[in-house]
Amino acid sequence: MADLNNEAVGDASKPKKIRSNKLSSKIDLTAMVDLAFLLITFFMLTTTLSKPVSMNLSMPEQNGQPSKVDENRTMTILVGDHNKTKCYMGKLSANPSKTITLGSNRELRRELAVRKKEVLAYAAANKKTEQGLIVLIKPDKTSNYGNLVDILDEMAISEVPTYAITSIEKDETEFLNRP
Repeated sequence: MADLNNEAVGDASKPKKIRSNKLSSKIDLTAMVDLAFLLITFFMLTTTLSKPVSMNLSMPEQNGQPSKVDENRTMTILVGDHNKTKCYMGKLSANPSKTITLGSNRELRRELAVRKKEVLAYAAANKKTEQGLIVLIKPDKTSNYGNLVDILDEMAISEVPTYAITSIEKDETEFLNRP
């Protein structure tokens, strides 16, 4: 470290006053920095990072027997390309369908709410013990993963109790591709 020399140059005949040197205060921060890095390392290793949020999905057994389902409670959603979906109640040939475009307009959520009310009214009128909407989600080969996730999110938001992802049939693929 460099020191400043404050001696006057020139007048050597006068006696110099002797002053005590004032020491500057120096703090060695090496130990503090070491401690800080040790604490940071400790907390990084012991903290729990945010866990991914996932939805529980139960799949049927491969060799299981298909169960009979009341057609008046069943809604089928066909997922195509370009955010296009078609849905119908019951069998394909019996009911007209509604074309829904997935996006921010929440058409699918409104359709699910209407169908849930219809199914509850049907169950109450016919004194059925099993109540609630059953949704079959059938993605096409041309559909994308994002649309399927959007539909699963709508099932959770709309509180649909029973839904399943199944394979699409040939007549449904033709129906989905019709304009």
